[in-house]
Amino acid sequence: MMSTGERTTSSSSSSSSSNSSYWLNWRVLVCATWLFMSMVLSSFLISKYEGSQRDDRRGRESGELEEELEGLGTLYEDQVWRPCLKGMHPLWLLGYRLVSFFVLLILLIVNAIFDGPSIFFYYTQWTFTLVTIYFGLGSVLSMYGCYAHRNKVVGDRGEVELVKTMQGGNSKDDLKLNEHHHHHHQHQHRTIAGFWGYAFQIIFQINAGAVLLTDCVFWFVIVPFLATTTRNYDVNFFMVNMHSVNIIFLLGDTVLNSLRFLWFRIAYFFLWTTFYVISQWLLHACISIWWPYPFLDLSASLSPLWYGAVGLMHFPCYGVFMLVIKAKHHLLSRYFLESYNR
Repeated sequence: MMSTGERTTSSSSSSSSSNSSYWLNWRVLVCATWLFMSMVLSSFLISKYEGSQRDDRRGRESGELEEELEGLGTLYEDQVWRPCLKGMHPLWLLGYRLVSFFVLLILLIVNAIFDGPSIFFYYTQWTFTLVTIYFGLGSVLSMYGCYAHRNKVVGDRGEVELVKTMQGGNSKDDLKLNEHHHHHHQHQHRTIAGFWGYAFQIIFQINAGAVLLTDCVFWFVIVPFLATTTRNYDVNFFMVNMHSVNIIFLLGDTVLNSLRFLWFRIAYFFLWTTFYVISQWLLHACISIWWPYPFLDLSASLSPLWYGAVGLMHFPCYGVFMLVIKAKHHLLSRYFLESYNR
């Protein structure tokens, strides 16, 4: 979220953005080339890995499927709602997601009431809204997961008791039966996630990069820039919350969930940012209004460098979150070796 002072600063050179002369120059061509290249490369990654995975899934046996597609990013239905520790009930993850969803939704609504719908011109609010949607969808999937978990537990107990009654086994036989039953269900009855499961996974990975990008650009680029160019500029309550609460809640969910973090899905992160930029271009081509961020203004001679720099920032932002995931795997595998669902 930006203040009125920042909005004034951003709009100083945007008065002619609706004129054709604003767009017919080499700067726009270079920036458009950056966007086009990112869209092409992103589409290539998605078609190569996401598409091939779905095609392979149809023609393979279930036993071979689980082993061969693991490296390609197979997502199982239970991974979207199951906590990463075996002893943790899915209700804990559901409770965390519900609290996160309502806190973020309340902040977003209050922010929109106080500052108006113009806040949604900003990439920050787009990302904040996407994080809110992530926790909302995650809550629904976790509710389904709790229901499925309960039915599975009740069903497993009923099957074990029935077999025990028919066999009349002793305690050692019961132990072997339970172990065999657990192994059978764990490896033979895992369902591949459907559309909403994969959508949830993709949104998670978009948010991971986008939240870091917005917070880093805000705290390390925009705030220092406005502090030196705008008189009496200060950071208010909503600005701090919009650039801190989202990453805190997302990191908490990352620690608890069982979702994987795959490198090729950085393509969705690039497409998310590209879609935002193109929407801003279309809006400014039709209406002469202020730019939400000064570096988006194409009238500046250094705009191609700004666009390229922000594009390159996607890699370290996404990479930092990958390091967070690796640190999680390392620590939980070390201290919770028996109960960690990797």
